[in-house]
Amino acid sequence: MLVRERIEEMFEGLTSTERKLSSALLVDYPFAGLEPIQELAKATNTSPPSISRFVTKLGFQGFQDFQRQLIAELKQGQRSPVELQASSAPIQGAFLASFLQRVGTVIEDATKSVSEAQFERIAKILADEKRSIYIIGGRMSDPIAQHLSRHLRQIRSKVFHLPSDPEVWPEYLLRMRARDVLFTVDFRRYQSNLLALAQKAVEARNAQVVLMTDEWLSPISAHASEILAAPIDSNTLWDSYSGALALLEALVTRIAEQNWDQTKNRIEEWDSVRLNFGEKDDD
Repeated sequence: MLVRERIEEMFEGLTSTERKLSSALLVDYPFAGLEPIQELAKATNTSPPSISRFVTKLGFQGFQDFQRQLIAELKQGQRSPVELQASSAPIQGAFLASFLQRVGTVIEDATKSVSEAQFERIAKILADEKRSIYIIGGRMSDPIAQHLSRHLRQIRSKVFHLPSDPEVWPEYLLRMRARDVLFTVDFRRYQSNLLALAQKAVEARNAQVVLMTDEWLSPISAHASEILAAPIDSNTLWDSYSGALALLEALVTRIAEQNWDQTKNRIEEWDSVRLNFGEKDDD
C-alpha cells in the first residue's frame, strides 16, 4: 500500500496534530515527506517526536523507514519497460486470453481508484461551458488525451488539444483565463515539460489543472486540483492504459447524457457542416 493510501485510510482516526501533518504531506506528496525530520517539524509547527509517533502509527519502524518507502515509490514512477520486463510475471497458457485477463484486472481496479463523488465533480468541471478546456498528454499517453478531446469537441465548444511541440504552448497559455481547465495525462517516466506547463498555467493564468496519472503520482499532482490516479501495472513490460481509457469514456458518456439535448444539437450541427474529403457516405 502506498504511503498516501495509508494516510487517507487512517485520516478520520487521527489526532488534530496528525491531521495537520497528513495535510502537509499530501499537499506536496511525496516530496514533503523527504525533507529532514527537523525541517518537516518546523514547516508543520509540530515536533520530531510527534512525527516519529505519527509514522509509527502508519506502520513504519521509524522516520527513515517512512522515507525509504517514499523513495521506493518515486523509483516506481520512473521504471522503464526494460526494468518492468525484468520483474514481470511470465504469461502462462494461451497468451491472448491470459493477457486480456490481466487487462480486465486493470480495468476492474480502475473502479476503485476514483470515488463516485470525484467522478461527478470532474464531469461537472469538464461540462461547464464557461470554462475553456485545454488537453495534452505525454509521449505515449497523448492518444488518450486526443480521445478525450475529440469526444468533448462533439459535446461542447471551447475544447483545445495542445500539440506536442512546446514552442507553440505559449499561444495556448496566453488564451487561458481564470478557471479554465488544463487536463493533463502524465504516466510514469513523467515529463518535466508537462510539469512546467501545468505550473505556469496555475501560477501565471490562474487555470485549474485536472491530472490523469498513475498510482505513483506525476509531480504535476502538486499543482492539480483534481487527480485521477488510474491503475496501469499489467505485470508485463508495458504499462496498460486500458483502465485510464475506460475512465475517460465513462466521463464523456456521463457528460453527453447529462446534457443530451445540447449534445444532440451539437452533433447534428457538427455533421451538417462536416466536410467530405472523398469519404463514402455511411451505409
